[in-house]
Amino acid sequence: MNTIKLLMVFILTVFSINASAYGSSSSSSSKKACNKPKINQFSPPHLAVVAAQSEFSFVASALTNPKTIEVSVKKLPVEVTINKINNSYSVTGKLPASLQGTYARVDIKAKGTNNCKVNDGWLLNIEGEKP
Repeated sequence: MNTIKLLMVFILTVFSINASAYGSSSSSSSKKACNKPKINQFSPPHLAVVAAQSEFSFVASALTNPKTIEVSVKKLPVEVTINKINNSYSVTGKLPASLQGTYARVDIKAKGTNNCKVNDGWLLNIEGEKP
């Protein structure tokens, strides 16, 4: 009788160890699978005072799928030019003419080559008369 109880405890212990090992390796591998693209080198810099319709630029890493880059300023879509430079993408655009005398966020959305999403951006102070 004691041998059966001991055998049952041993089987349950082995089963629980295997189940927890499976769960932890599964979650760590899913975290490694998503390498988000990096977006940096914002120009003009964060909180800079700029003229209306100023040009802006940033750099997206090589992990970025350039076809997925979307830029908006105060929810207004902005047309951008994307150029491949070495192992990254240089992105340039112009602030919408309708934005004057306000703070506005340049909002960037993109997906990586492995479909990981990235949202980034920065804030600019646009000169001019408030409409």
